[in-house]
Order: sequence, then structure tokens, then C-alpha cells
Amino acid sequence: MFRSVIFMSWLVAAALFAIFLTQPTGIKLQFALSLLMIAVMFTISTLRLTGLWRHVFLASASVVIIRYLHWRLTETLPSVDQVWDFVPAILLLAAELYYIVILGLGLFVNAQSIRRPRAPQLPGNELPSVDVFVPSYNEERDLVAVTLAAAKRMDYPSDRLTVYLLDDGGTDEKVYSANAGKAAEAAERRRSMQQLCVELGVRYLTRERNVHAKAGNLNNGLAYSTSDLVVVFDADHVPAREFLRETVGHFAREPRLFLVQTPHFFINADPIERNLSTFSRMPSENEMFYGEVQRGLDSWNSAFFCGSAAVLRRSALEEVGGFAGVSITEDCETALELHARGWKSLYVETPLIAGLQPETFESFIGQRSRWCQGMMQIFMLKNPLLNRGLNLPQKLCYASSNLFWLFPLPRLAFMISPLFFIFFNMQIYHTSPQQFVAYTAFYIVAVMMMQNYMYGRLRWPWVSELYEYVQSLYLVRALAGVIVNPRAPKFNVTQKGAVLDDDHLSGLALPFYIMFGILAAGAGYTVIRYINEPASRGLLLVVGAWNIFNLVLAGIALGAVSERRERRKVQRLATDRTGELIVNGEAVPVRLTDASIGGVRLLAGGILKQPIAPGRQAATLRVAADGAGASYEVPVLIASAVSTEGERVYGVRFTGIGADRYRLIADVAYADLSSMRAMRARRHKRRNLVLVSAETLGWSFTQTLRGLFFAAFRRNPPTQAAVPAIPIRPVAMGADGVPVRS
Repeated sequence: MFRSVIFMSWLVAAALFAIFLTQPTGIKLQFALSLLMIAVMFTISTLRLTGLWRHVFLASASVVIIRYLHWRLTETLPSVDQVWDFVPAILLLAAELYYIVILGLGLFVNAQSIRRPRAPQLPGNELPSVDVFVPSYNEERDLVAVTLAAAKRMDYPSDRLTVYLLDDGGTDEKVYSANAGKAAEAAERRRSMQQLCVELGVRYLTRERNVHAKAGNLNNGLAYSTSDLVVVFDADHVPAREFLRETVGHFAREPRLFLVQTPHFFINADPIERNLSTFSRMPSENEMFYGEVQRGLDSWNSAFFCGSAAVLRRSALEEVGGFAGVSITEDCETALELHARGWKSLYVETPLIAGLQPETFESFIGQRSRWCQGMMQIFMLKNPLLNRGLNLPQKLCYASSNLFWLFPLPRLAFMISPLFFIFFNMQIYHTSPQQFVAYTAFYIVAVMMMQNYMYGRLRWPWVSELYEYVQSLYLVRALAGVIVNPRAPKFNVTQKGAVLDDDHLSGLALPFYIMFGILAAGAGYTVIRYINEPASRGLLLVVGAWNIFNLVLAGIALGAVSERRERRKVQRLATDRTGELIVNGEAVPVRLTDASIGGVRLLAGGILKQPIAPGRQAATLRVAADGAGASYEVPVLIASAVSTEGERVYGVRFTGIGADRYRLIADVAYADLSSMRAMRARRHKRRNLVLVSAETLGWSFTQTLRGLFFAAFRRNPPTQAAVPAIPIRPVAMGADGVPVRS
């Protein structure tokens, strides 16, 4: 009863507040009120005030936003009789209302974000049994091998840990395909993966058919395993040694807990970060979700399964028939089903895996298209707002996560709306320069300041707009497909570990150049009209500035689709371990300074007596396992040998494919992720809104020139092997490699 009274009191107060803010005022009073609110926000942000001041900040921003919204709805729309103007005006208004709703949902989600305490550290005899699933389709052997080796060597009792490779690339459907070439490839993959699993002490499972994609593959793993908890790692997500120790203990504390999700942390740049050279200094795009949004969702018991780097309770999965497969985002869908049945989830903010992002712009768009379609499938087929099992906060949280993926439609509306007036003189936004400043300009500033205040450590100003625009030109087609037929989308595996031998223009670049050309033409035509139409100059200034902002984003996007070469399949990771380099029986002590799947950089503690031939010199690298005890001995090739600052530096490449190679990489490069966490933390710096806006203008100029250069001289992409088509139609293999049929 008391909670109901409090809730109703808040509603009444909010209603009175809104009524007060929608009272008519003159332009001067509106300008003064907006300026006062911005000054309050600026003071709180500059002084980094917290606690109650956070609410004052958000309330001040709300004043500006509500005043703008009321003015926008009552004074800026053309008459209904002017159909030519009214229809696009309503579409633009709908786009603005969408962003205001998403902004409001985002503020609700993050109203009381939490940080969980460390998981209880259970004694060995109280630890539950764990099955680790590594689903795979067409990933390279080396990539899968390191993930399996790291999973096998996690800090957990070996008698309570079983690791499974779930190989959907070696199914009977593929091995016995009518296409002889594809059948031979699948048979060879099965043989190779079986051998790898035997060497690493991992169980190999496959199926008869590729039904229900990843969800079906995971459910096949459930059918052939028995442990209390299930861990899922994507084939390119390598776990740190402490992964289980930092997650499993939470299940002992809460019997209705079905999920502990951890962040997806990536060691390589996504295509936009790589092409714009921002990876080392700017927070990655996903860090706002994993650094803030998931913590907010967690506070409402709505943190959802993200497909990997997570621990799930088997009994909960069995209650809903396993991993859900109606949509192509089985992770969020599975969480929705379990939350609706009263199960709980939990989010651990510490990055405990190192993963890979898609390297090419095309694979990036393919990945985002799948996410977009899958989340809209969930909203259309299993609408969380109508789900009686969810409470109101959970409904709003899932709606926020689902509806976010409608952004391509309003983003493109914002891009083209100024052109209606510039080229066709359509009056879709009635305003004067004075009103624009008093309402619209202050509204934009308030929203940007609020976003920077809430998420500035994790997302630089204007970066969200850039990523949305870059995705929108292609995701709008993906959205249209799922809206027309929600059951039509099919699961496509994102290609990882690709290399780009040369700079080149992405095969998806053309629409970005067309849009840039149209916006540039709009800017030029605005100048012509400004000179020749004195009566329209005020409105032309407003609309022209809007179009210039769009042109700035479009210019940066030209750089984003101009692919920089990337010859490393996996980035090197910093390490600090000791070992020995053995050449023809002679050993020299070395310190390992960085490592990757392909090789290691060594600082020699002595000088080899014998001459070596870099590029042809075979050797052996010996490193103590876990820093002590037994040793790994791995064949290598000394690729380079140079002297720098009095030290001898060797670059060595691995030459064998034995299990020790993958155990060494997992141990040396991935077991301790503290250096990567430190790198992540260094990027979390809030930027000044004015300075970063000025920097964005310069960024646009340089990337526009770079994009035009690529269009002139780097148009032809290098020839690459085609990615195998993925037939999505879902036999288990015993540890001995013998097919087992259900």
C-alpha cells in the first residue's frame, strides 16, 4: 500500500511538473529559462557533483526537453491541408519522438545502475559441476584451439569441469553432402577437430543436421552433457584463468539465478575503429552497453544473455526446453523466456574473456543486420510489453533493448529531411532563427550534455550518431525484411580472423558516396538559394546548418568504409613471462613481451654463440607452465633478430600444431587479462563537448579527403577466398570419435 501511494505521488508530481513546463512563454523568457538550465547542468558537470545533484542535472535537462517537445508539437507543424508538407513533417516528428522515447527508456534503465560484489569463493568440495560449450561453425583451427585450451585450463577442479567443442562445421549433413568438394572439406574439418579435441582432452560433439543454427547446436550439447552449470564461449572468445572463480559462486547465493553474464571485451578494433584509427584512444562502441547499460538492466533483474562469456543454470534451461530458437538472437530470447518465469539474472562487470570483432566492413554490417533482425523478431513475435510474466520495469527494459534497433529509420529521416526544404521548398518544420535557438539549439545542447554526463566515459560525443548513420544505410533493408516477414531472417555466422592485405574501398561503399554527394549538392544549393532568396534566408540558415551537420557525419563515414590493411589475424597481447630459446641444443634465457596465435616477441638475456639465419632458423621455445612446474616445448621459426638499446630481440613464429602450442598461447597471452583491462580503463576518459565537437569537424575534413582518395585510387578490393555459404537447417560424437545418434 505504501509503495502504491509513493508511486502515485510521483505520477501526480510529474504531471504537475509537465503542466507547468508547457505553459506558453515569449521567446525571451524561453531563451532565459533554457540558458539557466544549461548553466545549472554545466556547473554540475564541471564540478562533477554526484548524489542529489545528479537528479538536479537530469531535472534541468528535462525542463529543456519538455519545453522543446511542447513547442514542437504545437507550433512547428504545417497544416493538415498542406498534404505535400504535412506527411514528411509527421514522419520527421515521429523520428524525433522515437529518440525522445528511447532517451527516456535509457534514463529509466540506468536510473540506479549497480555494481555487484565479487562472487563468493567456494571451497573445492562445494563447487558445482560445469560443462563448457564452445560452439563452432567455420572458424579456423588455431582460433578454436586456443579457446579450447584456455577453457580447459581455467582455475577449477578438473573433475568438475568438462569442455565440449560443438562442431556445426562437421555435421553428417555436411560430411555426406551431394557436393563432393564441400563434403570433403567437412570430413577433413571433422577429422582435424576430433584430433585436436583428443590432444587437448576435450569432448567433441556434432549433429546430424544444422537445424536451428547456434541454438540447435547448444541444445545438442545439453542433450549429451549433465553438469549443474553450462558455460558458453564463442569460438573466438578466449577465457581468462579466473573466469569460473569470478562467476560460479553467485549461483550458490541465489537458487533462482539462471544467468551470470560477463562483458564481451575485444582485443582488435572493429572496422570503423581501424579505418578511423581510434581504437587505442577512444572507448569501443560496445563499452557503453557492457560498461553502463547492462549494469542498469541488472538493477531491474533484466540483464540478458549475450550469447557468450556467460554461465547458465541447466535446470532453468531445461524448464524452458533449452536455448530458444524462434529468433536469430537466441541469447536475448532465452533470457526473456526465463525472466518471464521468475528466474533471476546477474551481471559481472569485470571483463573475463578476450574476443575478436569482425575485421571487414562487410562482415560488420552482416553481424549488425543479424542483431537488428533478431531483436525486432523478439519484439514482434514475443512482445515483452505484452508478456504477463514480466514486471513493468522488465517490460520497459526489454522494450528499450528491442526498440533501440529501429534507429535506422529515424536516423535516415534526419539525414534527408533538410533536403525536402532545400531542393523542393517543402515547409516541414515551421520555425524562425530566434525560435530555433531558443528551443531547438538548447534542446540539442541539453541532450548532448546529458549523454556526456551519463555516458561520457564510455562514449564520446557524436560517436553514437556516426555509428548509427554508418549502419543505417544497410540496416534499413534488414529492418524492412523482418517487418514484412518476422520469421524470414536466417542465422548467418560472422566471419572472424580475416586479413586485409591492401588498402581498399569496401564493397559496400557506394551508397555512402551517393549520400555524401546528395548532401554536398544540398549544401551548394543552399548557398545559391541564400543569395537569390532574401526572404528565405533565416530558414535557410537553420536548415542549411542541419544539412552541414549531416554532411560532416557523411564525410567521416567515407573514411569508415575506406578499409585499412590488416595483416594480423589476431592482435598481439602484452605479457611478461620467462623461458628459454633453444637453437641446436644451445639455450639462451628469454623474456616474452607479447604473444599471439601466430608467434611471440622475445628479449634475450644472453647472446647465442652460434650464428642464426632469420627466416630459416628452426628453434624450440620452452616456457614453464603457469610460471612454474612442467614446461611447454614448442617448435618455432626465428623470423627476425635485431639489436635494440643493448638488447637482442627475437621475433619467432610457431611452426607446429601440437597441443602444447595452444596451451602456451592460452597461458602466456590470455590467462591474465589485467593488461587488457588496464588498456580499457585508459580509454575511459570524458571529453569536453565543445572541444570534441571542434575535433569532429577536423576529423570530417581529413576523412572526407581520405575517402575521396580511396574512391579515386583504391576502388578495387583485393581478391579473397569466398566465405562458405551457410545452410541453416539443424549425432553427437563420443570422445572416441564414433558417431552417436539419438
